[in-house]
Amino acid sequence: MKVTFVTKEYPPYVYGGAGVHVKNLAKELSNLMQVEVRCFGNQKSQSKNLLVKGYREWNLLKNSREKHSSVLATLSADLLISNDVIDSEIVHTHTWYSAFAGYVIKKLYNIALVVTCHSLEPLRPWKVEQIGRGYDLSVWVEKLAIENADKVIAVSQDMKKDILKYFNVKEKNVEVIHNGIDLKKWKRVNTRSAQKKFGIEQDYILFFGRTTKQKGIEVLINAADYIDNRIKIVICTSGADTKEYLDEITKLAKTKKNIIWINQMLDEKESIELYSGAKVFVCPSIYEPFGIINLEAMSCEVPVVASAVGGIKEIVVNNQTGFLVPPGKPKEIAKHINLLIKNESMAKKFGQKGKERVEKFFGWDYIAKKTKRLYEKLV
Repeated sequence: MKVTFVTKEYPPYVYGGAGVHVKNLAKELSNLMQVEVRCFGNQKSQSKNLLVKGYREWNLLKNSREKHSSVLATLSADLLISNDVIDSEIVHTHTWYSAFAGYVIKKLYNIALVVTCHSLEPLRPWKVEQIGRGYDLSVWVEKLAIENADKVIAVSQDMKKDILKYFNVKEKNVEVIHNGIDLKKWKRVNTRSAQKKFGIEQDYILFFGRTTKQKGIEVLINAADYIDNRIKIVICTSGADTKEYLDEITKLAKTKKNIIWINQMLDEKESIELYSGAKVFVCPSIYEPFGIINLEAMSCEVPVVASAVGGIKEIVVNNQTGFLVPPGKPKEIAKHINLLIKNESMAKKFGQKGKERVEKFFGWDYIAKKTKRLYEKLV
């Protein structure tokens, strides 16, 4: 059996959780079956069971100054991806960026379409600031693929509820398969080169995420007022949705004395070192379909303080691996961070329990086998 993945993100062009998901799932599935990855970019590689090919968006669209042009550029890459003949039994798309290609491929080649939703456009209205009325197109494309898919994968139970609420899909056609993590790679280390590189000399709490409103970065920055100044808040971001939001966060961060902002993409080694040295990991999202960053922190034995939204509630177990708090509440975040910093035995226990939970439920081998069984049912 063979599957064709269609995705915007694939190494070396990965900037979010969806790209991490596709990279690891494709690798693990290729141990079980043939996998072809069609992605945005100039990638080209082939191993025993894994073929990767990149497709470039049309330059005339990509280089346009119009906000909506980025959406049209996305559709141009989807058309190129669809034009190459496919000999797979399944086409499997990830995020709205690849949704149009999935729909076209299903129609052209009469094969089963699987759609994994990593987020849902109707729940991200702030994207109008980023892509203008192109947002209406992204909503339409996502709806087209989801409502014509043979199977829709939700990355959490909460997301499944949202899919059934916003789209005309039968419940039996939606299956929950969580995201996962590479257990061999994401584990606690004793090296601290990243801390030295970025001048982190004190105890610190940590955040990782894209510079986008859904991550609730401003909530964490405002929580700094209620956290001991001797504890640094290390905020690692990249891939700002808009310059306006980046400027807003920059201005706010400068008003706090205990924030260290690392605004660049870090490699995995640096990320693992920063996780391993943190007292607490914080995920203040206001919308989070899943939240792989929480898995990364837990796998490195770090207790988590996170918003009780979306898939986070299926990752973090309240009072066992960390604390779940209401979204958008800086004082609540600070209160629970302070509790863990003051109680080292609790923090250590939460960290150990978190690692055990990740190892039991979120390994990619388990997720790949579950995905393959879904394919087999369709074929």
